[in-house]
Amino acid sequence: MAEQIFDRRTQDLGNIVNLGHVNVCISDQHLATHYYISALGLTRDPFLNTGARNMWVNVGMSQFHLPSGTPDILRGKAGLVVPDRAALLERLTQMRKPLEGTKFAFREGNDCVETICPWGNRINVHSPDESRFGRIVLGMPYIEFDVRPGTAERICRFYREVMGALATMVQNGGAPCARVAVGDKQYCYFRETDAPQLPYDRHHVQIYIGDFSGPHGRLGELGLLTSEVNEHEYRFRDVIDLDTQEVLFTVEHEVRSQTHPLFGRPLVNRNPAQTNRDYRPGHDSLPWAMA
Repeated sequence: MAEQIFDRRTQDLGNIVNLGHVNVCISDQHLATHYYISALGLTRDPFLNTGARNMWVNVGMSQFHLPSGTPDILRGKAGLVVPDRAALLERLTQMRKPLEGTKFAFREGNDCVETICPWGNRINVHSPDESRFGRIVLGMPYIEFDVRPGTAERICRFYREVMGALATMVQNGGAPCARVAVGDKQYCYFRETDAPQLPYDRHHVQIYIGDFSGPHGRLGELGLLTSEVNEHEYRFRDVIDLDTQEVLFTVEHEVRSQTHPLFGRPLVNRNPAQTNRDYRPGHDSLPWAMA
């Protein structure tokens, strides 16, 4: 029997091993429940931050963190995968009236269902596709940031050399785009656009990394560290040109070690098809991955 030969590089993740959460402030948990829970079919975390001050929403192995405050707008869009497009569209339609008077909207396209949250954040919702998203049936496979023309390649270099990430240049909609691996079939895209950039507010993304000290040292040498949170976490905001120190893009990165107590924490994901009217025992939860 011939020995099998594998390209082991296809299983490399680079130093960033998981996109943990996206954090945007919201002004009303009632509206957030209509959109994130009832419309998108996601699950409010039943164990942590269950009060009125903050709201954690589970989506597969990732989360949205939604603290109360002046609403934040992600400078780009988030991409989700959910298992049933028809059911998603029905839920979105049912939320039209409860979310009337907000920025909520949705549109069905060939690639995804484009949605807008009550405060204006764009979230594209895809069907499972093993060739694009791997095993993900429910999850957050990407965040796409809008960046200035001429910056994507230098952003790509920053993530390779400072964060130790797998980062490559791709074309996205005909525009140059840096693709940074942030987990198993999870990516941050930095897509060049001529559209005016929104000013940065306080939103942030959280990642887990394997080599925790190496990037910390490089960020410190570059003067980019903004917060030493604790032994398991630090933060930075600016992505810079490594030759000129020009700021290319700003978004706060919450960087956690794999020894962080929350790393690998199992998240509860409910099956939004379950109702009290046609309840099926044993079908309360929804697996995030294909069998």
